[in-house]
Amino acid sequence: MGSVVIAGAGPGGAALAFLLARRGVGVTLIERHTDFAREFRGEVLLPGGLQMIQQMGLWEAYEAVPQVELRSVEMFVGGRRRARVDFDPVVMGDVAPRWVSQPHFLEWMVAEAGKHPSFRLERGVTVRDLLRDHGRVVGVRCVGPEGERDYTADVLIGADGRSSVVRRRAGLPVHEDATPMDIVWFKLPRPGFMARDPHSRVYVGDGHLMLVAPVYDDRIQVAWIIPKGGFGRVRERGMEACLEAMARHVSPDLADHLRATGAEAMEPFLLSTISDRVTEWSRPGMMVIGDAAHTMSPVGGQGLNHALRDAVSAANHFIPVLTVDGAVAAAAVDRASRGVESERVPEVSLIQARQAVPPRILFSQRSAAGLVMRLGAFFLNRGLAPPLVGRLAGEFFFGVNEVRLEV
Repeated sequence: MGSVVIAGAGPGGAALAFLLARRGVGVTLIERHTDFAREFRGEVLLPGGLQMIQQMGLWEAYEAVPQVELRSVEMFVGGRRRARVDFDPVVMGDVAPRWVSQPHFLEWMVAEAGKHPSFRLERGVTVRDLLRDHGRVVGVRCVGPEGERDYTADVLIGADGRSSVVRRRAGLPVHEDATPMDIVWFKLPRPGFMARDPHSRVYVGDGHLMLVAPVYDDRIQVAWIIPKGGFGRVRERGMEACLEAMARHVSPDLADHLRATGAEAMEPFLLSTISDRVTEWSRPGMMVIGDAAHTMSPVGGQGLNHALRDAVSAANHFIPVLTVDGAVAAAAVDRASRGVESERVPEVSLIQARQAVPPRILFSQRSAAGLVMRLGAFFLNRGLAPPLVGRLAGEFFFGVNEVRLEV
């Protein structure tokens, strides 16, 4: 039976650790933090990610993780509601979009992995470098509460996020797409009109874009999209002025709530958006998945979903290689890495290209953004959405390729 070290206990790393450990593969999951609380974590699970949880056989247990099922999305242009799209239960089934607490989700996932004796979680341990033997990666050198320590295995998986140490130390080349936006991310108490009707909202107009959704802790999550590098001007104006600027571009009910809640309730966090992908996912003995392989733009809530899809694909390719009797063949490990890459690159590349379009329209052609939204709302309200719109929605919701757990 083979062994794996996974650097990073994010969604992809934790899910892959569970799938490997369930099949008896020895897995050491290394996480540099001692808990999973963060200022920002992608927390939207779309059908393409939720289906991975179903395929893992964890659906019933997953339902206990704090979350809100989003039943519809409303689109506003210039503060006026132009369209509402309800998520058809016939199409969605159990996998309507959900806003899930990622810290709770990760604690739950590693607890599920921990039910298998071949799993070990190392918290508070930071990867410093890769271990190599004749050019082949054989593990990682880390530092933790007890000092420096080496972890070796047949395979190293880098799942350590957008600032991946594994990616950097492996020298994997990176292609970065320019993103013209940053996001001011904060929560407020949930207003009554959203408590009664858990829907998400999109506001666009005059170069502004705001996303609002009810979340699992009786609050709403607000994402205010601003031009890249604009946070300094936001801070100079002060939170009261920023709150008023937001209120001028949203519907009256949300504007009243923003003003009534007040800037003192805001704890804004700046998310500097990145969209990149490695052009080679692997080196002999190792590979990267999730944000370490492809940092997704926040557009369309894709990061969490594609990390889970990466994990399922990796399990399909690695488990047959690692569950053999006797020594694990190095050549088979490297073929498995290339198999994951060839399977996942087309979907990831296409979605990243799709994600790049809306911000460019919003910040380079303000009048065009409003026109596009008004035309889209017109068609949606009349059930006349062009086939292209339906196809794009399907790609974002369900993925481009079928990913199915086979092991």
